[in-house]
Amino acid sequence: MRAIVGVKRVVDYAVKVRVKGDRSAVDIDNVKMSMNPFCEIAVEEGLRLKEKGHISELIAVSCGPDKAAETLRQALAMGADRAVHLKTTMRTDQELQPLAVAKLLAKIVEQENPLLVLLGKQAIDSDSNQTGAILAGLMGWPQAGCASSIKVSEDKTSLDVGKEVDSGIQEVRMKLPACVTADLRLNEPRYATLPNLMKAKKKPMAVIEADSLGVDLIPRMQVLSVEEPPARKGGAKVESVDELLDKLRNEAKVI
Repeated sequence: MRAIVGVKRVVDYAVKVRVKGDRSAVDIDNVKMSMNPFCEIAVEEGLRLKEKGHISELIAVSCGPDKAAETLRQALAMGADRAVHLKTTMRTDQELQPLAVAKLLAKIVEQENPLLVLLGKQAIDSDSNQTGAILAGLMGWPQAGCASSIKVSEDKTSLDVGKEVDSGIQEVRMKLPACVTADLRLNEPRYATLPNLMKAKKKPMAVIEADSLGVDLIPRMQVLSVEEPPARKGGAKVESVDELLDKLRNEAKVI
């Protein structure tokens, strides 16, 4: 069976994020970018399913500017077979919103006819956690979010998915085709080695202008302002338990 995995280019998780002076957005100029960690987990799971013989072809798809091709090359270096770049100049952390992304992915799903779509449960820049559910709704497919385990049935007609919920792990079964979003504990992604990065340059990557797919990309939500979190106050030493209790009761007001 064929599978699609969505990947997103975001500010690297180790970078200290800076806000623009006008507080309109996060400053992404001259900042290290990388694949969204949850998308990386989704790619790894697709590769593991392929290695087990459940998937015959894994296609990586990304929406974004020219440099999103670098993120797709990383997915190809990890082991994806080919890539589709939906090119747009819209900012993917604010302007290109989950509804539009889901509609774009739905167009690719219609073209490629996969039985499985794997996505990260959320992107670390917008934290929306919406694209997978919207895509499943558009396609009329079952969807399992926050997956910590995925098992394909022997006849390859259904999936057993372990979902992380507040009370523990919820086991669900759903028929294919389906959409699954990956949580942090699904797997540990492999590294893209230098030789594989070189080989990835020879793998096919289709480039499609997002505007050409007939999808309404107009944002439904406007970001009014972006604020940095308040600076953390320094700690203080106390001389006694009584003083600690007094500060917790009267200053922190937590007891």
